[in-house]
Amino acid sequence: MGIDAGTAEALDREAYISLATFRRSGKAVETPVWFAGRDGKFYVFTEAKSGKVKRLRNDNRIRVAPCSVRGRIRGDWTEGHCRRIEDAGIESAAYDALRAKYGWQMRLLDFFSRRAGRIEGRAILELQL
Repeated sequence: MGIDAGTAEALDREAYISLATFRRSGKAVETPVWFAGRDGKFYVFTEAKSGKVKRLRNDNRIRVAPCSVRGRIRGDWTEGHCRRIEDAGIESAAYDALRAKYGWQMRLLDFFSRRAGRIEGRAILELQL
């Protein structure tokens, strides 16, 4: 498994990917998400209690494809695996990559998440494609 560097670079230029996680029944649930690449892996942040985190506990298989903000698929699907990051160093590097990619939008989202007391309820997911 693994995608080549050119494919990874092309994917990282996209603003959104559709992240498909799988229910116990095997049915895929697709969600458009922000993501950023770093060291050959991609990182996504989400609510720690979200459905995708719960589904990943049961099945770490994923697939991703470039998409619009509304989830309209704009490219080919790529298979992979995902895990939740518990290491503070990797988590910090993932946030750095997300802030570098999304700039003021990510910083604004972080600001309001802190104000609402929800930033501690986030999880970082590492996607290996």
